[in-house]
Amino acid sequence: MTQNILVLVRHGESEWNRLNLFTGWRDPDLTDKGVAEAKRAGQLLKAEGFKFDIAFTSVLKRAQRTLSLMLAELGQTGLETVRDQALNERDYGELSGLNKDDARRKWGDEQVLIWRRSFDVPPPGGESLKSTAARTLPYYDRVIWPQVKAGRTVIVAAHGNSLRSMIMQLEGLTPQQIIEVELHTGAPIIYRLDNAGGVAEKRALIG
Repeated sequence: MTQNILVLVRHGESEWNRLNLFTGWRDPDLTDKGVAEAKRAGQLLKAEGFKFDIAFTSVLKRAQRTLSLMLAELGQTGLETVRDQALNERDYGELSGLNKDDARRKWGDEQVLIWRRSFDVPPPGGESLKSTAARTLPYYDRVIWPQVKAGRTVIVAAHGNSLRSMIMQLEGLTPQQIIEVELHTGAPIIYRLDNAGGVAEKRALIG
């Protein structure tokens, strides 16, 4: 397997994804569909011949369980795993736990869209994508990238917005470009990075 490999995976569907609720730092588990997505992600990686040297995930159970299910499929249940809240989902503040339709009725379609799709406007009491990146990227630079640069094959199971932060830096995307990026649940994205941390190759595994 080529060196400098980084695999990013958004967690499988959670109970609150299914209910159309803002989740953030709240901690729902995976749905049956989410479990199946995580297992399928592991099967796709196994079919590609992946063996990981270290794993990273957030402190939230939907990401941790996704990782565990993938590693079980890979036969790597004992893999060294680092959990850190720097990889948590964006904190949605007062929106957390609210149905997205109810939030639109309370604050208006336009305002909720701004909170969801702007780069630097946070919801009340919460984080913008910019402020999410402000905690995720220093962690990536300090902790994750050195592992990749050392030639270890690394997997990160995390969340839509913490992963967007990393993808923005890796791919050199603008704030406008990154907010348009959709990440499918349970779909591994494989990066081969050059020695400066730039993307030499990218591909997605879709089951």
